[in-house]
Amino acid sequence: MAVSAQKENVVDVKKDSNKADNKTESKRIEVSSIITVRDLAELMQTSPIDVIRVLMNNGIMANINQQIDFDTVSIIGEDMGYEVVQPQVEETEDAQPIHEIPLHRRLIANEDPANLKSRPPVVTVLGHVDHGKTTLLDAIRETQVVKGESGGITQHIGAYRVFLGDRSITFLDTPGHAAFTAMRARGTQVTDLAVLVVAADDGVMPQTREAVEHARAAQVPIIVALNKIDKDNANPDRVKQELADIELVVEDWGGDIICVPISATENKGIDDLLENILLVTDVADLKANPNRLAQGVVIEGEIDKRRGVVATLLVQNGALKVGDFIVAGAQYSRVRAMFNDKGKKIKKAGLSVPVSILGFSQVPEAGEFFEVVKDEKTARVLVGERKDEAYYNAQRAVVPRPVTLEEFFNMRNESGDQTLRLVIKADVQGSLEPIVNSLKDLGEGSLKAKILLEGTGNISESDINLAVASGAIVIGFHVEVDSAARRLADAEGVDVRQYTIIYKLIDDIEKALKGLLEPEYADKVIGRAEVRAIFKIPKRGNIAGSYVIDGQVLRNALAKVVRGDELLHESKFSSLRRFTEDVREVSSGFECGIGVEGFNDFKAGDIIEAYVKERIN
Repeated sequence: MAVSAQKENVVDVKKDSNKADNKTESKRIEVSSIITVRDLAELMQTSPIDVIRVLMNNGIMANINQQIDFDTVSIIGEDMGYEVVQPQVEETEDAQPIHEIPLHRRLIANEDPANLKSRPPVVTVLGHVDHGKTTLLDAIRETQVVKGESGGITQHIGAYRVFLGDRSITFLDTPGHAAFTAMRARGTQVTDLAVLVVAADDGVMPQTREAVEHARAAQVPIIVALNKIDKDNANPDRVKQELADIELVVEDWGGDIICVPISATENKGIDDLLENILLVTDVADLKANPNRLAQGVVIEGEIDKRRGVVATLLVQNGALKVGDFIVAGAQYSRVRAMFNDKGKKIKKAGLSVPVSILGFSQVPEAGEFFEVVKDEKTARVLVGERKDEAYYNAQRAVVPRPVTLEEFFNMRNESGDQTLRLVIKADVQGSLEPIVNSLKDLGEGSLKAKILLEGTGNISESDINLAVASGAIVIGFHVEVDSAARRLADAEGVDVRQYTIIYKLIDDIEKALKGLLEPEYADKVIGRAEVRAIFKIPKRGNIAGSYVIDGQVLRNALAKVVRGDELLHESKFSSLRRFTEDVREVSSGFECGIGVEGFNDFKAGDIIEAYVKERIN
């Protein structure tokens, strides 16, 4: 975070002189969640060296640009005679939910309005498999992209520009919805509008519903492209009814969703679709400054065997030129070469223009924010600061954990969010329908459960991505979790719950809405030791001389003493020793002396189990 941004976190410096006597007046500073050492010293009207010295006395090594959190500032303030408080936020009964400001709005927040010009919209095409997303783009671009794809299905993210008269539109073609939501989860939403492609002969399908929820999570408007109207079995009215069932009511049914009938293969309705895209995005008044150093988002990155690392970028503010020094995340590069969406070399890219560039030594991540700086020295300094910040955050910061089902009731009071968002996956449609119908009836007033996505099949990585982006809990009924989805859920802290009994699933959701759900734990055995000898220790009772037969015995674990099939005792370990030394753990194949609190009646052949309480729900 830049120093200027840090200063915005500092609200005020106040001196409290309420005491009637002439003692030293107490001093108060108001600091938000994080601040640099330099800014803290400025607040305290002292030298940064003094602050660093106090930090070192408390065992914290920091430089002048180091960021420190509120808890650390409180300790430093106490040592230096300051009372540190956080700014108070006044709450109002009629407070409205705060929506995230789109990235393109944040980029121009500090720009002079006189320098802003209209920019072309960026559109994402979403929809069910084989409903014609890539064929639509093929018709728009008048190329044969679909013939070059493996099996006719999009294999990578593409970014394309099309022109309608003297105006242009940038299209992002995604291989599904995962990449769309991954960018949303990284806080770098780039899309101004989503085109939902629905086949008139097929209707709303599971991926259609998923696409709608991804667009809603990103808070972007939706236009429906009703494709394949040339088919004999096309039924537009049925599709519009199905769209209304998922709260997408089209204009000719009295709603506000524009629905454009098209045939991508017959090239019908394409101009009408493009005109409506411009109509909707014109209302958003999209602007940026074309005469500044470029800023934007990484769309994708890959390694080309001939050219090395190729990064696809979308310019959202300013202009990008060959030779610019560009910083993306914690790496920087000079733009050695630049190509447009048709593969032609170009020297400059303006607003909303997608380009591929050469120059990076490592592949940047999709969704990473990039910016151009004035020279290589500035790029090195900025990257160094970001690496320091990442290291500091990894060492010191406490990363907020996503809400779990048990925590929802209390967390909704803190956040003000009254909606329990759910992603539901079941084995068959016959199981899914009663679950969904039962959940819709739960809750009261504004405290309700909202199903973002319902479908059949195993829990996938796309389901977890949607949960990450929207703060949802994933519910599975008689389904498994894909290995990639499990890894992502563990990394992101998404609560994934699996059930085999419907009433248990419904009961847990109802309890969560009422604040009655408690976590469930199970005993997990981590090690077993066999008692081979008993030693009497004065004032300490009997110690079991034992041999660890499997796993590990940990000093801070819980203990069970088992004789045959009978459980004799459960408590904590009172001691764990190897020879004359106290130890924290003993692994399989080693001998040790074990003491168990409240138990002395050991016999040779007893089994001592070390176990921990593991949360299962």
